[in-house]
Amino acid sequence: MNYEEIAEKIIGLKNADLALRDKLIKSGQISNGYNEEMNELHNRNAKSLNEIIDIIGYPTTDKVGKEASEATWLVIQHSIGQPDFMKKCVKLLEIAVSENKANSKNLAYLADRVAVCEGKAQLYGTQFDWDENGELSPNDFDDLTKVNQRRKSIGLNSLEEQIDIIRKQAKNENQTPPTDFKKRKEEIEQWKKSVGWTK
Repeated sequence: MNYEEIAEKIIGLKNADLALRDKLIKSGQISNGYNEEMNELHNRNAKSLNEIIDIIGYPTTDKVGKEASEATWLVIQHSIGQPDFMKKCVKLLEIAVSENKANSKNLAYLADRVAVCEGKAQLYGTQFDWDENGELSPNDFDDLTKVNQRRKSIGLNSLEEQIDIIRKQAKNENQTPPTDFKKRKEEIEQWKKSVGWTK
């Protein structure tokens, strides 16, 4: 088993993802729903990574190094069209984190993303979306005090600080809120059903 080659392959998946995102930002297409080209890339990347995981288990830092392990998380985080794969990876990442072989912040982000996709409250407030006022705000979370305690326990800043950072980043990338908030919400719910997040 050549872990070095596997690490390079995983980093390649991440680089392809980031290159496409950069292209879409520059062409102003990042805010118009889930871009079809990006959707296809995310699904392809998930398939490739799933094949790797079936062979070597979760790509932890001790197997593939820090860069490839971080790249693994990014690919999983973006695999939103693959519910079974994401849920499988949350369980594997929980084990890796408990063994100090993966980043607990990555687990927080991934667990939150799965919760949001399933229509549940997130625990760390890491996932954001446009609200009815045209502002990027955290998706539903359980309790602000508890969220901030959890965030602090894994070395994240407060949710209030993160809101400022996310909104500034969106402004810098010229991201704009949806023109029809209600329609976008309906489209998201339809999409969740179509890929199997909700029934």
